[in-house]
Amino acid sequence: MSAGPDYADRLRDAHQRLLDARDAVAEHGEERLQTVRDAYREATDLLDRYDGKATGTGDFEAFVRFQEAFVELVEDLPDDLPAREAFEEANEILDQRRLGEDDFERARETLTPAREYIDLLSERDRAEDGYETAKREARQRRRELDDRIEHLRRLQRLGEADLDAPVENLRDPIDDYNETVREAWQTFRRSAGARDVFRVVEASQAYPLAAFPSPPPDIREYVETYPAGEEPIPTLLDYADYSTSKLDHYVDDPGALRTRVGTHRTYLERLDADPLTVSWPPPSAEHLRHRAGELVSVVARFAEDEAVAAARRLRRLPQTVDYERLRETALARDELDTDERERLARGDVADDLTAAREERERIDAALDEYA
Repeated sequence: MSAGPDYADRLRDAHQRLLDARDAVAEHGEERLQTVRDAYREATDLLDRYDGKATGTGDFEAFVRFQEAFVELVEDLPDDLPAREAFEEANEILDQRRLGEDDFERARETLTPAREYIDLLSERDRAEDGYETAKREARQRRRELDDRIEHLRRLQRLGEADLDAPVENLRDPIDDYNETVREAWQTFRRSAGARDVFRVVEASQAYPLAAFPSPPPDIREYVETYPAGEEPIPTLLDYADYSTSKLDHYVDDPGALRTRVGTHRTYLERLDADPLTVSWPPPSAEHLRHRAGELVSVVARFAEDEAVAAARRLRRLPQTVDYERLRETALARDELDTDERERLARGDVADDLTAAREERERIDAALDEYA
């Protein structure tokens, strides 16, 4: 596994930075530092507002208001306030009969010690944000490691599969069933009325592992109530392409058909046998047993005995072959590429798994201690 950020170290460092920042604030007192911040903001606001007005031969009334406001600000400060001397020195600079722009600049520079105290609060705020970010990233990284560890364990398990096992003993019955049920559904969909097809679709909702997508309410209502619902779905789709004058010879309400069928053409075209087929590689034996039982119930509603028998054979398949061993072989053949097989052979996967587990342990320890 390639080297990356050490999230445990990041969290530790962020925690220490926060402790240091809080200690620095506590050393001077948060309320006193906030008073410094308020005074600094008021002082710089006065300097900004009156710079140019109370200088040179400017507005004398503005000059007087400015000096009085600045004196009042300094006199109201607590005697033991950090950086009080900086405010007093700035006041002395401004206590002149005439002020120039350089006096305003000198006063701003004189207030720099107050800015340094204010920075303690800003640093504490930044440290808190950094600490929360480090915690969030550490937890996210732990979730990523959980997924990576699970993936690597799966690779190891698949690497132990017997790649020469006769998976055809598993695949042939599944392929036979899939082919049979596709043909049966295609025949049913082509020959039965849309109303009968929808009734099978509706009945399948009682079997979550073998359910078709439910039809939209308006097309379902159309098929159930209009005479055209007795026509097969391919016929309805053809009708939807007819001109209104031509369609008038086939259905009672051409507008209703064009609106309902045309709007839901995609649903009708995609109403195929996919919900009834079994994927490859196949699911677990337990899942297949449960699903095949539901498939038998749904397939029996529209198909001939051959398709129903193929579904029943699926249900018995976990008992008639070495199912899990063959399934692992199928998964290994499907999922492991050449590079992964080489990494398994070299031991790289095992090394990556060890590294991922160790990193997760470090993060767990950091979260326990610092979060």
